Amino acid sequence: MINRRHRLQAAPAALWRAAAAGKKRIAVIATEYRLDSHADVIAGRLIKGYEYEGMRREPAVQVVSMYTDQVPHNDLSRALAAKYGFKIYPTVRQALTLGGDQLAVDSVVLIGEHGNYPDNEKGQKLYPRYPKAKQMYDESRELRFPLMAGSSLPVSWRHPPLELDSGAPVERAVTVFFGGKEAYGFHALEAPQCMVERRSGGETGIASVGCVEGAAVWSWTNANSWFGRPLDAALTRSETKKPGSPRGNVKAPTLFRLEYRSGLAAVVYILNGHCEDCTFAAQIRGRTEPVSTEIWLQPGRPYSHFSALAHYIEQMILAGREPDPPERTLLTTGALAALMEAGGCTMETPHLAIACRPPSHSLFARGPVPALEAKA
Repeated sequence: MINRRHRLQAAPAALWRAAAAGKKRIAVIATEYRLDSHADVIAGRLIKGYEYEGMRREPAVQVVSMYTDQVPHNDLSRALAAKYGFKIYPTVRQALTLGGDQLAVDSVVLIGEHGNYPDNEKGQKLYPRYPKAKQMYDESRELRFPLMAGSSLPVSWRHPPLELDSGAPVERAVTVFFGGKEAYGFHALEAPQCMVERRSGGETGIASVGCVEGAAVWSWTNANSWFGRPLDAALTRSETKKPGSPRGNVKAPTLFRLEYRSGLAAVVYILNGHCEDCTFAAQIRGRTEPVSTEIWLQPGRPYSHFSALAHYIEQMILAGREPDPPERTLLTTGALAALMEAGGCTMETPHLAIACRPPSHSLFARGPVPALEAKA
């Protein structure tokens, strides 16, 4: 018989330290771990610590195992394992069981992004991850374990520090973003969702979506002039916008349209060539001017907007409670999947009748921003 003492004797050094310190044990499952990958900027903080709200934070959890699907020439995970005493396993199962036959970790951090994978005909990266968001969510509710997912944007800085009042009568919302239609489109949906879910009546879901691309974006904008004022307000917050107009600077614009079950109308403009930041504006009933902000992302190493995300991952693991509603990401994931299918048509989304209750206290970062690091 193999008893607990024998298992610990065979365990990696990180497990011994976790047991000695009383820390929760974490398995990291990642597609690849290289400099500036999501595994680096998220799991790296759980391994090495990070600065948050003006303070140096040592890890409150212990990474004891890791699995990486790919090992590029610039892999960092093997050297980190040697330095910090965790073990890299050849399979996901072994990483979760520490090579045994039972689950041996307290939480799993799954980072299924980055790596050398093919694209499908829609331009979606075929990562080896389970694409059944609703099933994952349902199982977390059935088995009663906390589930945290989503973008770093909801917990990043806001300039100015805008938070919509609970119950605000939001009529229209505009977000301006950049990057690829799917990979960055997800972040572009999470940013406004964390804002508008605070509106009057709460979040009840999205009734339909549509995607407009190319010159048709400007035709749609002309035909829906009531979005002009919040669009201008959002662009005013951009720190990176180029001289001239979006119509002149952007060769291939993309527009996401979202009609909410509550009647809220929201749009997301992806304006590559005009700006490279995230800005948001909302028209509030009874107010002449829109409210607006920039959701600020540190543009270079150490990418400190991920520190808030790492902080709340630790908080969830320690407290066993979700800091943000997983329903938010279930809704944005479903919306993006529908947008990738909709093309230029309007797609009804009855399956996105998803209620979401925002946290009572806003989680976005308010402390000082750590200085940029020199590039290696």
